[in-house]
Amino acid sequence: MKLLAKFNLVLAILFAIGIAATAAISRDLLQRNAREEVYESAKLLIDGALAVRDYTSTNIAPLLETQIRYEFRPEMVSAYSANEVLRKLRDTNPEYKQYLYREATLNPTNPANKAVDWEQDIVNGFRNGTMATPFYGERDTPNGRMLYMAKPLKGGAACLRCHDTAERAPPTQIAKYGSAGGFGWKVGEIIGAQIVQVPESAAKSRAEATFRVFMGSLLAVLLGVAA
Repeated sequence: MKLLAKFNLVLAILFAIGIAATAAISRDLLQRNAREEVYESAKLLIDGALAVRDYTSTNIAPLLETQIRYEFRPEMVSAYSANEVLRKLRDTNPEYKQYLYREATLNPTNPANKAVDWEQDIVNGFRNGTMATPFYGERDTPNGRMLYMAKPLKGGAACLRCHDTAERAPPTQIAKYGSAGGFGWKVGEIIGAQIVQVPESAAKSRAEATFRVFMGSLLAVLLGVAA
């Protein structure tokens, strides 16, 4: 075998080893970075929802104090406003299409907001101090594996307008939702959790797209060097 052929063979083997090692390391790194980006976006959504809740309680609810005597308006409920704003964000921004926001509560007025088993575990973990804040996790669902982030939801003074006792709640609220649940809340008590879920496939697809671009560029550079 000629010296040039031997040199090219050694060079090809070294390039193959280098590409394989780089692919293994970069794929793992990119997948971890993609997960962190997903969690950061989830945190941003939760913080935005908290700001909407605070604005609704402080600025919107007082304006509807008179009207609530005649008709219960959900727009004065901070949870309703937060869910509606994030729903519109998902509908108008493809980047957040797969982000699912929910306020899971142990004792809600609306049964649709009641925490299910795995959500109850999170809320109780916040209540007894066994879970860090925020809490990051993964879970399997019929539609695939989901990544999620959760933060505790505390009752505020404005919440007691509707959630103190059934006797003190607006009559229009009782007429709309009944008096079976959503009462006995305390200021500062953890009454639920804000939870954002994202399919794991969203993070993987983002990582794979970056991986293909990176490896394509690397391969082109190496082939140029070889040539």
